[in-house]
Amino acid sequence: MRRREFITLLGGAAAWPVAARAQQAASKLPTIGFIGESTPSGQRQWVAAFVQRLNELGWIEGRNVAIEYRWAEGRNERFAELSAEIVRRKVDVIVTQGTPAVFAAKQETSVIPIVFPIAGNPVANGLVASLARPGGNATGLTNQTADLAGKRLELLREVVPGLRRLAIMANVDNPSVALDVDQVRVAADALTLEVATSKIRRAEDIAPAIEALQGRVDALYVAGDPLVTTNRNRIAILSVAARLPSIYGNRENIEAGGLMSYGPNLSDLHRRAADYVDKILRGAKPADLPVEQPTKFDLAINLITATALGLTIPPALLARADEVIE
Repeated sequence: MRRREFITLLGGAAAWPVAARAQQAASKLPTIGFIGESTPSGQRQWVAAFVQRLNELGWIEGRNVAIEYRWAEGRNERFAELSAEIVRRKVDVIVTQGTPAVFAAKQETSVIPIVFPIAGNPVANGLVASLARPGGNATGLTNQTADLAGKRLELLREVVPGLRRLAIMANVDNPSVALDVDQVRVAADALTLEVATSKIRRAEDIAPAIEALQGRVDALYVAGDPLVTTNRNRIAILSVAARLPSIYGNRENIEAGGLMSYGPNLSDLHRRAADYVDKILRGAKPADLPVEQPTKFDLAINLITATALGLTIPPALLARADEVIE
């Protein structure tokens, strides 16, 4: 072998491990484990808001950050399995929504930071020590604010003349939903409404639950939950068929055909969750990042559904709505 060829070969061999190490390091991007409560289509708007904000903060998926997605499909029992899987992937931060999902993630890890874009009353449910000082490895945003239940019932009374009997449809296995139901009952008592709770735990419970309410109540309050998010089209269709005016906590249900919603803008909460992820990826600790409350609320009304139910929406209420579907 000629001396020049030998030197070239030797130089290439020496350079190979350096190149390999550089490629390997590049492949180890900071990784976000995103555990969705519903399905990709069910949470499309929330994920889009989250990713867009990450981009604005300089985190581009596939370039300098990776996102591992998992979907519970409205089944709370899947959170433990998905959390264990994400933890095994050794992600740098976990993003997940709702009390059952955050509980499952916290049970799997006390080290990996957890950011929740949505959590109902995280202090009362034991997710954090306090809003100002979360402690532990979880922080994020709560969608629970004072008197939301009362405001929703007042809206129902504006739309449903003579409202006297109210049904609450709720997944009672969800701790945050149980708190919501308690608040609805307190608000209903103040308005002298009769209240019945329609309990659901799985998708198969929805149709018989709504059928059993037909003719027995004047309106339906649907408590937000992964099960509801995943099955919102079914709930909306069945509610209209049963002649039940319904109110929800977020606008996505109104796009699916529900009558009316009032509550925090969940896309905005996911957008703000990206700020938490950005801070954590840059070295901040979840225990030092206070839990924040909603700042943007939406009133959405579906006029097509109102017409199908034979209801007239007062002009003053329409003027207050952030979104009207017609």
